[in-house]
Amino acid sequence: MGMNNTPAGERVHIGFFGRRNAGKSSLLNAVTGQELSVVSEVRGTTTDPVYKAMELLPLGPVMLIDTPGFDDEGSLGEQRVKKTKQVLEKTDIAVLVVDAAEGMAACDEELLALFKEREIPFIIVHTKSDITSKCPMQSDVERESADLRVAGEPMTGESDAGQDENRIADVIYVSAKTGAGVHELKERLAAMCPDKEERRLVGDLVKPMDIVVLVVPIDSAAPKGRLILPQQQTIRDLLEAGAVPVVVREKELAEALHKLSEKPALVITDSQAFEEVAAIVPEDIPLTSFSILMARYKGFLKIAAEGVKAIDSLRSGDRVLIAEGCTHHRQCDDIGTVKIPRFLKKYTGQNLVIETASGTGFPEDLTPYALVIHCGGCMLNEREVLRRMRFAKRQGVPVTNYGIAIAQMKGILARSVAPVAETL
Repeated sequence: MGMNNTPAGERVHIGFFGRRNAGKSSLLNAVTGQELSVVSEVRGTTTDPVYKAMELLPLGPVMLIDTPGFDDEGSLGEQRVKKTKQVLEKTDIAVLVVDAAEGMAACDEELLALFKEREIPFIIVHTKSDITSKCPMQSDVERESADLRVAGEPMTGESDAGQDENRIADVIYVSAKTGAGVHELKERLAAMCPDKEERRLVGDLVKPMDIVVLVVPIDSAAPKGRLILPQQQTIRDLLEAGAVPVVVREKELAEALHKLSEKPALVITDSQAFEEVAAIVPEDIPLTSFSILMARYKGFLKIAAEGVKAIDSLRSGDRVLIAEGCTHHRQCDDIGTVKIPRFLKKYTGQNLVIETASGTGFPEDLTPYALVIHCGGCMLNEREVLRRMRFAKRQGVPVTNYGIAIAQMKGILARSVAPVAETL
């Protein structure tokens, strides 16, 4: 998969934050070398977050996000500020954009507090340096940041020698108009990229030349003419591991297993076909699902395995939230809005209140719910997925995911988690 085709959930998310007319959009355009955002002297030109997936050297595949001004006013302004806070939840690196002529304002300090509260690495960028001679650090926050940087280790790729006071700490002066400082900003951002531990979706569970059977239902709910992202990613990771993926529908599974010259090392199924596939695949062949593998890859499998126990405690009148990280056209037999509610009703025998959420519409208050069942999160980056999981846990609300929930309701949870148990 080329960098330009890297899924959104695999990209480093870099958010540009600040006041209205601080120069966020101009800076983003300068960093990318493209006119991605509308630029105007009118305050509040950016009314909604603007997302752009691209390859930004030397960072690699990134998701750049231009946000509305954090000092916006009125009822619409409140909505824009709310959207900006939502962007924070998926931001891996934050860029605080400050007008160099005006310096830091109260809302900038508030943004810095939000960065620190969420433990988001950040850099402060003073823009419009071509029209001001002001280049000393403008606030106690910046001086504190500088002091911390002096006491700590130099940034990756930098030495202590030759740094002036404006290159200490995560503070930099840039002119979007002349391009001054833009290259240095990109280098700084590259150095700040989170070092993700090497994790595999499935490649670490198999050996070269192992046969792995992937069960992919093609029904009314399947996307026309393509495979869904977790299926694509699994196939790619198996190929990189030197394994031999064999892709079949559940209808052909039994005959395909019979025709294979050796026993598969693993069978991976779409969660909605768990019951049928489990009945076909012999007990001595490991079985799991794409959703369970994705939960492990995103880092919340342990939380999901703990949260699923709540299904057995559900009672009539309890509210259950079924949440997806993406938005898509609902089909007649959609897994989130149709199949899982049907499985829940049959398994619990209770009259439950089922509610759904998709995309960024994840509720801030989860306390009304007895359980949250989330999708695998393939379209969300790791920070956003884990935020949702921990958010639920902090509020004392059990949370699990599609694959774990379905496995529990079909009586095959222990078997389906066994292939990844050692990596929990």
